[in-house]
Amino acid sequence: MKRWIHLTLLLFASPCFSDDGHEMEEFLKREYSLSKPYQGIGSSHSSHWELMGDAMVTIDQVRLTPDVQSKQGAVWSRLPCHLKDWELQVHFKIHGQGKKNLNGDGLAIWYTKDRMESGPVFGNKDNFTGLGVFVDTYPNEEKYLEAKQKRYTPRSERVFPFVIVMIGNGTISYDHDRDGRPTELGGCNAMVRNLNHDTFLFIRYVRRRLTVMIDIEGQHEWRDCLDIPGVRLPQGYYFGASALTGDLSDNHDLISLKLYQLTVLRSKLEEEEEEEEIKVPSVDNVDLLKPYIHDEEVSGIAIFFTVLFSMLGLLLLIVVGLVVYSHWTESRRKRFY
Repeated sequence: MKRWIHLTLLLFASPCFSDDGHEMEEFLKREYSLSKPYQGIGSSHSSHWELMGDAMVTIDQVRLTPDVQSKQGAVWSRLPCHLKDWELQVHFKIHGQGKKNLNGDGLAIWYTKDRMESGPVFGNKDNFTGLGVFVDTYPNEEKYLEAKQKRYTPRSERVFPFVIVMIGNGTISYDHDRDGRPTELGGCNAMVRNLNHDTFLFIRYVRRRLTVMIDIEGQHEWRDCLDIPGVRLPQGYYFGASALTGDLSDNHDLISLKLYQLTVLRSKLEEEEEEEEIKVPSVDNVDLLKPYIHDEEVSGIAIFFTVLFSMLGLLLLIVVGLVVYSHWTESRRKRFY
């Protein structure tokens, strides 16, 4: 598994390598970054960031929601990002009084066409256009399956909190009851609640490849979460972060959000292939609108056919056995005459 050394501070451009071995340089873009001392956020129009809902600024963090029921908050960049290749490092903290599976709901990192629109998707609107990376802390799908008198299969069961990645084109709805499974691109489990050390999320978009990693073990090493080629994201969208609480709650804190511009060497063929302007977010060879078939339903069909063919096979063995036994009996009878 490929690991990346986490850098807490960059004063100069530094060389690095993409997942496919292409050399590149990264530059911190302060106008798209959010870090202490959070000067002017929420109170000054000169700030590059704007608060929404119940979000508030403290000395140590931007608190998107307090550990109180039915709260939602967000912080959004006022500047659209026109970078072609970029890397986002998010320092966050989720903590609260609730015990395991008695907390919620989670936070989201956004790169979307629209900004400052509250809604049910971790505090942002549904049917969004762009990229959403969700740190989901409550397993809603368990209640959904209980209501339908179903269970997880070993293959489909997840341990929460869980990081989920979704690309929206303005028509795709996030399924809250199923924790976004019908439209997710993938993800990984991330035990991030109530930790005594720092937790980080890494999102890189370079050469139409989306990579997500996490650093949650306190070892300053990135762990792979998702890596997908063929992701098409338009330029000119906005970065933001949001969080939501319902009947259950947590403190959702954003400590810093640092954006780096990546400069990548491209061949002439690659430049020609990427000349076409991307207008709608999409993923190559992935149909996000296909009907969602739950693992339990697939498992039921598999069990049915397994039992059916097993019974047919058993019946065939019985028939063959009877025929063999009949021939053996006949031949034995003839030996006595």
